[in-house]
Amino acid sequence: MVKIFKYMKPFEWLLIFTSLLFIVAQVWLDLKLPDYMSEITGYVQTKGSSMSQIWESGAFMLLCALGSLAASIVVGFFAARIAASFTARLRSMLFNKVESFSMKEINKFSTASLITRSTNDITQIQMIVTIGLQVLIKAPILAVWAIVKISGKSWQWTATTAGAVGLLLLFILIVGLLALPKFRVIQSLTDNLNRVSRENLTGLRVVRAYNAEDYQKAKFEEANDNLTKTYLFTTRVMASMMPFMMLIMSGLSLAVYWIGAYLIDQANMMDRIGLFSDMVVFSSYAMQIVMAFLMMTAVFIMMPRAAVAANRINEVLDTELSITDGCSQDEATKETGTVEFRNVSFKYPDSSEYVLQNISFKASQGETVAFIGATGSGKTTLINLIPRFYDATEGEVLVDGINVKQYAQKNLHNKLGYVPQRNVLFSGSIKSNVAYGSSKTGQNDSAAVEKAVAIAQGSEFVRKMDGEYEAHVAQGGSNFSGGQKQRLSIARAIYRKPEIYLFDDSFSALDYKTDRVLRAALKKETSTATNLIVAQRIGTIMDADKIIVLDEGKIAGCGTHEELLKTCQVYQEIAYSQLSKEELKNA
Repeated sequence: MVKIFKYMKPFEWLLIFTSLLFIVAQVWLDLKLPDYMSEITGYVQTKGSSMSQIWESGAFMLLCALGSLAASIVVGFFAARIAASFTARLRSMLFNKVESFSMKEINKFSTASLITRSTNDITQIQMIVTIGLQVLIKAPILAVWAIVKISGKSWQWTATTAGAVGLLLLFILIVGLLALPKFRVIQSLTDNLNRVSRENLTGLRVVRAYNAEDYQKAKFEEANDNLTKTYLFTTRVMASMMPFMMLIMSGLSLAVYWIGAYLIDQANMMDRIGLFSDMVVFSSYAMQIVMAFLMMTAVFIMMPRAAVAANRINEVLDTELSITDGCSQDEATKETGTVEFRNVSFKYPDSSEYVLQNISFKASQGETVAFIGATGSGKTTLINLIPRFYDATEGEVLVDGINVKQYAQKNLHNKLGYVPQRNVLFSGSIKSNVAYGSSKTGQNDSAAVEKAVAIAQGSEFVRKMDGEYEAHVAQGGSNFSGGQKQRLSIARAIYRKPEIYLFDDSFSALDYKTDRVLRAALKKETSTATNLIVAQRIGTIMDADKIIVLDEGKIAGCGTHEELLKTCQVYQEIAYSQLSKEELKNA
């Protein structure tokens, strides 16, 4: 928990120190009240006391109360300011850290857990900073100062107060042993609930299509019930603290007055006034001590969850990145638009089996190299090694003659136009999606956007939409069909004008006519760029300069369409399963 505070800035520490001064002033003013109460009690019982003396002490009591209120407001303002700025920074740091994660780190934490850590866990930290600064610092100061004040008044009263505090500490210890383990479970159960909810929302069409509403409801109810039961247990345990605290406070007050009555009864007439005054003062101080422990208990209720949240946040922030920038920051290279694999093998983290084995090829500028193979043969994995979504386990991946590990990732990505297998659109407009992240162009050029969409064969459906290129895009592109999303994703890569295009099965949602027209327009536009295409359809890659056939992670064949039909059995099986011999001959 303490480790998370290393991210506080000096200005925030200065505010904390200033708050500490105001807290000390507040405690001093609070503890002055019983002294003036003792004076008033003495004036009332002493003959010859004037009313002005009582009014004077009462006025000082009022000033102390108002001063304590003012100090409390200042501390509350500082606490809110510190908590808001600190958690805003933590949230930004978490976001930036996750942005730098490779797929290895993303898979380690899971998307649902990262969302929980960025929202719920940050909120827990904000609450503990806001309340803790006002209470956690004040309570010990108040308790110690009040104990010093009452020491020496009467050993009977002191022993009674010590006994009450001992019972409080014992009860807090028992509650902590029961509740603390459950608080650690709550966060993981919250992750699970987020995961189930997210799966249900993203897969809503499939759920309805298969009439699986009851199944999904049962999954959600199970996750919800587990979280609710754990919450109820911890809440019930914590709820028992307040009644016990009130019992201790009432019992202590009763004990102080009972002992006071006994002491006054046994004392002589001259000492009774002093004892009565001490009893009133001691009762007030005793309540202050118990109140201090009561405040610490309120923080204690929140502390376990905040500690767990802080550990989870630190876990993300302290994660070492498996993929980092290389030492080469210069974009100038001897080659342009080349991609080369040299004896590349790859296996996923925590896996013993290689997905790719001994892959070697070179794609030169202006060439179109296609990859085809059965499902699970490693085509997408191969493409993902180029932008460094993963790093090769063995061998080298080179772009423009330089190992991708030596590039600054920003410079590497500026060379690439990537169209993923799963098309992703962001909430906004068609224009903002096509021009998304184009640091090379540096601006949203409307003419360039329209041209990119036209090449991707999307002009027709875009012009039919309200607002055309300013038409609204819902989150995830849910208001577009699969083919429309695919064409907009291709347009995004075209707008970027990269050296190298990476198409990861990016034409699968298109009909054959649109596929053929798009590829013809694309070939004309990207004649000077290198095209790497992953495809399932023979028709999409027949015209490629080089076709690499993958089979179980190994290269089973490499050549043109005509060459592979003669020499590669795996390619023949794929080709004949999709097209007849006559179609292949006439292609």
